[in-house]
Amino acid sequence: MAIHKVLVVDDSKTELMFLSDMLQKNGFAVKTAENADDAMRRLEEERPDLILMDVVMPGQNGFQLTRAIARNPKYENLPIILCTSKNQETDRVWGMRQGAKDYIVKPVVAAELMSKISALA
Repeated sequence: MAIHKVLVVDDSKTELMFLSDMLQKNGFAVKTAENADDAMRRLEEERPDLILMDVVMPGQNGFQLTRAIARNPKYENLPIILCTSKNQETDRVWGMRQGAKDYIVKPVVAAELMSKISALA
């Protein structure tokens, strides 16, 4: 599956801008969401090829949203990469158990993120 459209979900406007810019410079079309409700609205509007998901957000967190998306047959095979400052191995394992395909720790290095995206394609 070719990855062209990416939905970035993060409550930090700084992170949204940083990740959007990085992805756009690498040829991806990017949409953003600042929380779980916003992310679900974006998913209804247009299915992305990949979701880049923060974990620590107000309301529904990234683990909960990842689980909800991964268990919804409508979004079957939609890869999610968790992108978070939570750098413990237990967080990575928990994230993968919720349905994430990969996990990257902030601050994000462009080469590492592009490698993880390429591995999903």
